[in-house]
Amino acid sequence: MSSGVVAHPRPRTRAAWVTRVYLPATAIAALAVGLVALGWSTGWDGARFTDSATALRVTIAGPVALVFLGAFLVIERVWPAQERPLVARGHRHDLIFAALHATILVPFMTALTLATVALVHRAAPWMVLPRTDAVPRWLVIAVIVVAMDACNWLVHLANHRVRMLWRFHELHHSQEDMSVLTVFRTHPLIHVSYLVALLPVIVLLANGVMTTTILVLYGAMVALAHSNTRLGFGPLGRVFVSPNFHRIHHRLDGRQDVNLGFVLSVWDQLAGRAVFPTAATVRADTGLPGRPLVVEQEGDRPRHFAVLGRQLVAPFRPVGRHSTDDHPRETTR
Repeated sequence: MSSGVVAHPRPRTRAAWVTRVYLPATAIAALAVGLVALGWSTGWDGARFTDSATALRVTIAGPVALVFLGAFLVIERVWPAQERPLVARGHRHDLIFAALHATILVPFMTALTLATVALVHRAAPWMVLPRTDAVPRWLVIAVIVVAMDACNWLVHLANHRVRMLWRFHELHHSQEDMSVLTVFRTHPLIHVSYLVALLPVIVLLANGVMTTTILVLYGAMVALAHSNTRLGFGPLGRVFVSPNFHRIHHRLDGRQDVNLGFVLSVWDQLAGRAVFPTAATVRADTGLPGRPLVVEQEGDRPRHFAVLGRQLVAPFRPVGRHSTDDHPRETTR
């Protein structure tokens, strides 16, 4: 028998909110905030934040780094993999990312780095090897660089295989106008995953100093691999990542979880993920099939800052809701 009282369903505010946010991505953001808070509370483990930020800024946008980037940009014009306008849409967009890295992201990346070092020193001090004179410093530095590159390879693989990480990494793969500046086309929070590469440095730093020069050279090699050049390294391509080798990783058609190496190609060979370049792959188109992420190439105008905002927010949107598949693929540059 009905009592005449109409039962109203409870508002499903939480459920509605959940459907509008990709929760695993918020875990990455929360981890970043937690690390920065930890670093701040510990006084960055005694490190000078300003000095560390300055050193990172020199590594990213110092005089030597800018000379390398300028030289690579010239090579792109002289010997391009694909013909592009002098200032293509993708180049302008990546320049914005480069500016963000050199300014806003430097303090953020510095905070993450110092916080991770502080965390390891406090939680696992046994990981830090004591200073010894038994091994030459140059050898220790070489081991650090190789181990760091191996860690970068492993994290890069995880960024392709774990959906939560891919949501941040796909921005890097959305570039259809590859250039040396594409190395900067990354989501700020992707740097959380690459903190793993700090472990070899933390373990061995007492025995070998990673100078700014070494870091600049490493970064220059990674930038060169992204350049729009038809450069191969010949027999050295079996050891080092060339632009022709890395372009296969960014190609529009075919697997993108191959050729994951940053500087050394040996890791891909050991893992059976190396695909060596051919005449067909050197000029391959790059980007994401179906454009599941908004890109600056869409529409009559690039709308760089509006696109940038949507790209930064995209990882937090539910899977399937950030798709732009309804936009036709255009060739406007």
